[in-house]
Amino acid sequence: MENFQSAINELAAGKQPNSSQELTVYEKSFEQKAGTNLVMVKSGTEKYLLAAGDGDIIQELDGETVGSGKVCTLSHENAKVLQKHFDYTRPQAFGTEIATMGLGDRLGVASPGHIETTRERKVKPILAQQSIRELTLLNRTMTDILDAAAFAVFQEGYKDGYGADADHIKLEEDIVHAIKLGFSFITLDCSEQIRNDIEGMSSDEIVEEFNKLSSDEKDYYHDHYLNQSFDAAGVPISFDEVKLAKNALVYGEAINFMEHVYTEYIKQADHPIDFEISIDETETVTAPESHFFVGKELERRGVKVESMAPRFCGEFQKGIDYIGDLQQFEKELSEHAAIAKHFGYKLSIHSGSDKFSVFPIIGKYTEGVLHIKTAGTNWLEAIRVIAKENPDLYRRMHVYAEDHFEETLQYYHVTPDLDSIAPLNETADADLPKYMDHDAARQLFHVTYGILLTAKDDSGKDLFHTEFFETLLNNEDTYRDGLVSHIGRHLDLLGL
Repeated sequence: MENFQSAINELAAGKQPNSSQELTVYEKSFEQKAGTNLVMVKSGTEKYLLAAGDGDIIQELDGETVGSGKVCTLSHENAKVLQKHFDYTRPQAFGTEIATMGLGDRLGVASPGHIETTRERKVKPILAQQSIRELTLLNRTMTDILDAAAFAVFQEGYKDGYGADADHIKLEEDIVHAIKLGFSFITLDCSEQIRNDIEGMSSDEIVEEFNKLSSDEKDYYHDHYLNQSFDAAGVPISFDEVKLAKNALVYGEAINFMEHVYTEYIKQADHPIDFEISIDETETVTAPESHFFVGKELERRGVKVESMAPRFCGEFQKGIDYIGDLQQFEKELSEHAAIAKHFGYKLSIHSGSDKFSVFPIIGKYTEGVLHIKTAGTNWLEAIRVIAKENPDLYRRMHVYAEDHFEETLQYYHVTPDLDSIAPLNETADADLPKYMDHDAARQLFHVTYGILLTAKDDSGKDLFHTEFFETLLNNEDTYRDGLVSHIGRHLDLLGL
């Protein structure tokens, strides 16, 4: 702890410590409050909170006493102390009046770059955003991602507000856990309640299936929708017998689930929550009348949502640009944006990373008020850093990813042409970063992140994890610059 002594002495004197070769001081983190002075530093690749003084904060922090101060690890207990005393380190909800961007920091080290990218932009960052699937693949927890976000905003001195999204959540016990932890955003994944079998039925079969519903249910749907016309901010919507029957069957159970979750959990929460409905994890494109049907039923039942994610035409595959007809996308996107506006919630774009060709269209019709989710593209920028700064590690990871690619297809729909990737043994070290400019290579790495970061040798030792994070943390500025450039391009094209 000798290298902390001089920094503690300066902190105790009410000064911000000077950076030295042994210690990197994050100047923006310097805080003086209630008799305690605080700053975040890095020694080697480990980060710490330094505290000095005699106030309650230093007493509450868990750490090793050094002179007149403490050296504290970035533990969950210490994250809770920060959140208790510094409001800006707690996530918050943002409602429907401003754009939000889910940034999905899979690694726990990308948020400083995300903060710099979104600072001064017309968008609020959702720094903590992970699905249960991603957490499981990485052996992380909801607590881990919240703590990482809290420490990041403290490190950056970022006081303009950030959110935390329990993404694509399906189980009620996970919803309860997320709310208890303080998540400010819940994305409800209704894919298990949406019926995918209806799409393959004939019109007669759909009507026959609808007639199996109770008399009360059929009367309800007939009274409110059958042969009626609606105007959703200029988009005409109508339901004949088949359309009504189809939507009632496909979405009926899911809407009941949405209402139940809102009534039992979201509405009863002790803090504001942005509630998002995901109906995009289905086998068919969301028709305008289907989007309207779900939105109208939520409105009728008093369920307030901040955003809705339909499934758009074309393909939103991971890590690459949009695949599909741009004219058709623009037509349907304009209709979905109008329907969202009609009901007063934001349109949400899932798998939004790297969809550069459609960003101007999305920005135009949402008028800059939307929610967009990204995640894996931040991991790919980390891989770019590895390729540049540690070529040997990149090569080993690349080979391992190719060997284990097929295992990932149970989790992700991607269709890369792996044969189109330049042979690794014919590629010079200086050209390795260019792999992250190639669609198939991007998708190869995008979907194998969990396998790569948890891989172990026969003795149980990490194959890549330790070296990966050491490389990344020794090149923080390079990673930050890459994120600012790459995510910044997303925001520029969206008009944010």
